[in-house]
Amino acid sequence: MLYRYSKDKKGQPVKTAVIYTKNEHKIPLDKIDPDCLRVVTHLKECGFDTYIVGGAVRDLLVGKSPKDFDIVTSATPSKIKKLFRNSRIIGKRFRLVHVFFGEKIFEVSTFRSTIDGSVGNSFGSIEEDVQRRDFTLNALYYDPSKEQIIDYVGGVNDIKKHIVRPVIPLDRIFEEDPVRMLRAVKYSATCRCKMSFFLKRKIRKSAHLLLPVSPSRLTEEMLKILNSGHSLDIVSACLKTDLYMYLQPNATSMMYESKEFERSYMSHLAEMDELVQKDKTVRLGQKLAFIVSDFINTLTDWKKEISSKSAAGELYLKTWSQVRNFVLPINPQRTELEYAIRLTLKNLGVGIKIPKNAFVKRTAAKKEN
Repeated sequence: MLYRYSKDKKGQPVKTAVIYTKNEHKIPLDKIDPDCLRVVTHLKECGFDTYIVGGAVRDLLVGKSPKDFDIVTSATPSKIKKLFRNSRIIGKRFRLVHVFFGEKIFEVSTFRSTIDGSVGNSFGSIEEDVQRRDFTLNALYYDPSKEQIIDYVGGVNDIKKHIVRPVIPLDRIFEEDPVRMLRAVKYSATCRCKMSFFLKRKIRKSAHLLLPVSPSRLTEEMLKILNSGHSLDIVSACLKTDLYMYLQPNATSMMYESKEFERSYMSHLAEMDELVQKDKTVRLGQKLAFIVSDFINTLTDWKKEISSKSAAGELYLKTWSQVRNFVLPINPQRTELEYAIRLTLKNLGVGIKIPKNAFVKRTAAKKEN
């Protein structure tokens, strides 16, 4: 085991990070996307400190294949943009660079300073950058050229012990960014990690901070839950920590009022997880159908509507407006929400046609029919 040192105020060497070698972390280099390696290598060859960071390192450590590879570097966004013609700078407050390889996107950020807390946009050093990471399991830096993990915060041990531990002090972490509460619960559920009593208590006390969060950010987090294949565990944890009432207030209220609605809602989440785990290409509209179908069932006596031959188009329009309000504050793509409503109504026996181009794959169409 190696160590990284810095100097204290008296000029004495102080251990600041543990360095794990390949023999210790056992991450196979062929598990890393070759285009990601190209980005890292090019930046390093141009003289910039560059690492793979965050969830990708966590996943590699536990033997999973990362969905995304995020990169952090000492190069500024403008310098990164000059080095990669296949890139663009994004963001207003947090300026990042997206490097494109076909449909793949690699997010490259610059080391951030702690001068403005954990949400400022000033550039800094790796030692400062690590103190801005939310939880220790996401605060690991991997150097593929040396095949080393740089660990400033004990993240490797926390992953081994299955612990979610904040890097940022509890009195600031959620006040500075309330969405971190959702991430903590998500990591706890998907990584089978434990949260301390103090962390869970802080989340419950801080849940109200999600109220002013923008619908776009809440939508992004909700879609991550639906796409995770672990939505049942995550939603269950969100309900226990009082977070779901800010993510899906109408569904939460109905679950509190009716145990039958809650059982059915959670059962549908389990069905969705099974589907997503088998087929990662399942379209969003199919997933949304699992969280709106129970609500649609409560809107009217559907057997009576069908027997009285109510106009399908009129039923669809009435259902659409009510479902749109039901899913607030999230704002999913309209075509996908429409698909979810049409699919649910079709399953109820209402003669709603689903456009042929609504299916991503013919196989999916066969499953629906």
